[in-house]
Amino acid sequence: MKILGIDPGLDRTGWAVLENSPPVPPRLLASGLIHTEKGLPLQKRLAEIFDALSSIIRDHAPDEAAIEEVFFSKRADTQANTTHARGVILLACEKLSRKITSYNPKTIKKTISGSGSAGKPQMQRIVQITLSLKEIPRPDDIADAMAAAICHIRVAPFKAAMSRAAGSNPFAFNSVKNAMPPDGPRTITKRKSGDLIWRIR
Repeated sequence: MKILGIDPGLDRTGWAVLENSPPVPPRLLASGLIHTEKGLPLQKRLAEIFDALSSIIRDHAPDEAAIEEVFFSKRADTQANTTHARGVILLACEKLSRKITSYNPKTIKKTISGSGSAGKPQMQRIVQITLSLKEIPRPDDIADAMAAAICHIRVAPFKAAMSRAAGSNPFAFNSVKNAMPPDGPRTITKRKSGDLIWRIR
């Protein structure tokens, strides 16, 4: 399965395509940045992001996508611009029939490093090790896109197991718990965002 990770931004949108074929560790197939010029009208920049991401999806044919949620910013214009970019990314995935899942930054950090407050250097180093990269992934936008994809690879199977169990059993928790591997997540904490945090007991 191929997963497209996306770190949205109006100036720069990072993306990365990973291949996940268990039990083989995930590997990086391609990555890059979508740049837009600051002097262009907003609608033009959004159209460029939409077109570029649509081309990436057609060229690399990911099965699913994962995107980082918009973080809170003290600058309203920065947050608004990122939200606009995220919107056209979601639209591109919908138009090309690609399922896309959102993860907040703390969930991504928690899933990958075990700490929701992990710094960027630590996250980049873990991404490098996870994907067996020769160098630390840079810039941050691309590294964050890789992290979003890795998070999806680790979380999605458990979300799917919970969904299947919930559909067939009103007492789904035990079914999900029993369906997991012996060394897998055993307890679930649900945050207000709707993301699920899995803890190893």
